[in-house]
Parts: sequence; structure tokens; C-alpha cells
Amino acid sequence: MSLEASVSSSRRYLPEMTQAGLTPTSPVTAIDEYQRVREMHVADERPLTIYVDSYEIVTLMTIGSHPELLALGYLKNQGLIQDLKEIKAVQVDWEVAAVAVSTFTNRDDWKERLGPRIVTTGCGQGTVYGDIMERLDELKLEPQTLKQSDVYALLKNLNAHNDVYKSAGAVHGCALCQGTEVLIFVEDVGRHNAVDAIAGRMWLEGIEGGDKLFYTTGRLTSEMIIKIACMGIPALLSRSGITRMGFNLAKDLNVMMFSRAKGKHFLVYTGAEHLQYDVELPAREN
Repeated sequence: MSLEASVSSSRRYLPEMTQAGLTPTSPVTAIDEYQRVREMHVADERPLTIYVDSYEIVTLMTIGSHPELLALGYLKNQGLIQDLKEIKAVQVDWEVAAVAVSTFTNRDDWKERLGPRIVTTGCGQGTVYGDIMERLDELKLEPQTLKQSDVYALLKNLNAHNDVYKSAGAVHGCALCQGTEVLIFVEDVGRHNAVDAIAGRMWLEGIEGGDKLFYTTGRLTSEMIIKIACMGIPALLSRSGITRMGFNLAKDLNVMMFSRAKGKHFLVYTGAEHLQYDVELPAREN
């Protein structure tokens, strides 16, 4: 089902939107160690500047597959716009590498609302606006019970995705999951972009996060925990590592955090009491 159809079928409000997604890779040639010319694909990387009511918010580097969703998810996750009905239109113009988000109120106080920005450890350059840190005290997620066998099944199902990475590398992948099913999978040059694109689609379609699990190929930093918490998702799974601040925030916000998840291996740093160990594994060698 297309995005428009799924939204229309549920009679949800949908802003006027372009559909300006681009092909995520381009063909190039390279020479290998045997001096052979190889036809390869590389991930494209483009700047995309988000404007709200003509005010410049931020410039993101992206492969450009889901620019409208990326802009919406970014604004939602940063707490800049909370009600979808405030947004009149989302218009992407790649000739000027910009997405113009217009609101019905046409506010002129964006400079005051934005306040200071914290540069995070996100790929490229992640940002979190300072006031969002103050709102974290209002977030407290309800933990969900997960089965070890379902975690393994989900990791296996995720192997069917990562199309851009398999073709060209140089990207991160993120997925919204439920049980063992992959509901949405997005790739981009920065993991925070992929998260925001998924957040944008959840916002448009009214998808709740309380019974979902989020997967990322990237490391679990404070920015990732903040975004997942803002999306209402209580479980986070990564094949990479974590940071101390990410750990502390996950613990405070009741986010169940898996790290180094690949094959049959994982580490649960927070929320292990909500995991059912229902798989008998071979005895570990010393």
C-alpha cells in the first residue's frame, strides 16, 4: 500500500507534499588490486536545507530517498512542531537543495524557539536543540517483554534489507519493527536521518511506538536514545556499540537497549529483566 493510500484509508490529515525522492546510488568505475576496471555503485550524498515559514532551520546531508519524511521526522523529533495539522505543505526542490515547510500560522519566532543547538556524535553532523533536553523528564516509556527467540528471528529477517548498503556501502540502516516483522526500513548516510524519516512516516500514518522495537546499524549515542524515546519506542537494537550517555539516558527513560546484536550474539545493557531467555544455546567455550 502506498503512503498516500494508507493515510487516506485511515482518514488522517495529510499536508500537501511533493514526492521528490531520488535514486540513492550512482554508477562509477574503480580499479581493483589486479588493475581491472570495475563498474561499481556509490551512495549519493546531497545537502538538504530545511526551511520552516522561510526560516532556515538546519542543513542535513542525505541520500535523498525520503526528503519529505526526513523533514517531517526531524521537526517532530526536535520538538519544533508537535501537531501535524499545523503544517500546510512540505515542498522539496532539489534545484536549490531545499525543503520548504509552511505552516498555517506562518510563525515568525523560530529564532527564539530554536535556542541553542547541541552538536552530537551523529554521522555527518547531528543536532539536538537545547530545550529538548529539558523535556526528557516528561518521558517515561512503558517497557515491553521480548523473547530471545524473537530477537534472533528479527535479526535474520533484517538480513533481507540493507539494499543500498549491499550495493554501495557508506550508509546506515534503521528499521521500525513489531515482533519479528520489519515494518519500515530506511537507509541514509547518517543514522539520525534514517531515524527521522521513519519518525516522519509514523507521524503521517499515526503509528504508535509503544509495542514496537527499533533497529539501527549505528552506535547507540544519547541522540539515538532521545529520538527513540520521542517516538515512544521502548526497545532499541543495534549491531554497534553504545556510549555512556546513551546508557544513562536509556536507563532513565526505560528504553531496553541491545548492543552488538548479530547472529546469535547480543548484549543487553538496560531492561534485561524484560527479556525472556527461551533459547537453549550450546555450552560456551572457556
